[in-house]
Amino acid sequence: MSKKVILAIVVCIVVLGGILILPKVSLFLASRKVSTNKEAKEFYIRSATSLERLTEDLAYQGIIDDSDAFFSVGEYKGLNKDNIALGKYVIQPGTAYKTILNGFKLNDAGNGNGEVEVEVTFNNCRDIRDLGGKLSKILLLDSADFVTILEDAKSLESFGMTKEEIPSMFLPNTYKMYFDTDEEDFIERMSNEFKKFWNNERLTKLNSIGLKKPSEAVTLASVVYSEQGRISEEWPVIAGLYLNRIKQGIKLQSDPTFKFCWGDKLDGVQRLLNVHRDIDCSYNTYKIKGLPPGPICIPPTEVVDAVLNRDQNNYIFMMAKPDYSGRHDFTVEYRDHERLAKNYQTWLAKEMKN
Repeated sequence: MSKKVILAIVVCIVVLGGILILPKVSLFLASRKVSTNKEAKEFYIRSATSLERLTEDLAYQGIIDDSDAFFSVGEYKGLNKDNIALGKYVIQPGTAYKTILNGFKLNDAGNGNGEVEVEVTFNNCRDIRDLGGKLSKILLLDSADFVTILEDAKSLESFGMTKEEIPSMFLPNTYKMYFDTDEEDFIERMSNEFKKFWNNERLTKLNSIGLKKPSEAVTLASVVYSEQGRISEEWPVIAGLYLNRIKQGIKLQSDPTFKFCWGDKLDGVQRLLNVHRDIDCSYNTYKIKGLPPGPICIPPTEVVDAVLNRDQNNYIFMMAKPDYSGRHDFTVEYRDHERLAKNYQTWLAKEMKN
């Protein structure tokens, strides 16, 4: 074999080797490139996205500085619209491109490999619409769809609740969930939390205070909390008072219940009048006997436990103290209540003049 032939073969081998090896070397080097963010960076994928769009978003947020390299590694790993997982991610400084891409890839559990959970906290919610609005700012769910699912007849039947009772299923707390938790997943999680909360011990206490369903305890707790949202030591006392009224067939006559009937129209109104109290509404305990048909807010679980551990008292009446303490005086006889009411009205009239 001549030297020219040998040289030609060697050249071919080198060229062929270059064609085969150089892309792999280039891909290897690209995968070793790292993120350019100087501190941990939160990154959200809120809707199905292509690798190209993902690359653009990461570059725009200053997480990567070599879009071509990132895209090539992503292509090699087979990332596309079908397997890039929605969710919240935290990209640490100096994270290799290959690690970032692996984190976005959908796994068998339905999450991104690097997806992180968010803290879901809700409190001070008036109803499920209010709750849905707050959740839509924390999770990737739609507030309108959330309400629609809850009020669907089949859903209500599966929970064994009426539309009015359904807010009682949601227990305010801080929960860990993935950002892309949808409406149905959230509701299922809350249903399970509700079942765990209502263990045998609490159900026994429920029966002992004369209530039949957990939703009734939550409803009473919502009234207690609406009357007293600041001083927790009064919760079991007020619960005992209202349970005494229910047992004796006396209307609860709780101002927050008729205020609930007005929606947000009385928000900020300092002095509630007879014209407000006279509204015909199934929640107005000046008009109905017993509990309202459902909660008038979503109360903390501590208030529910205060109801279950009611104070054993004989009180029938309560009146705000004539000061700014937020506390109440409790009485058994109406004449004592009437005297306290006059004292309070006199004090309030003086305060309003000042």
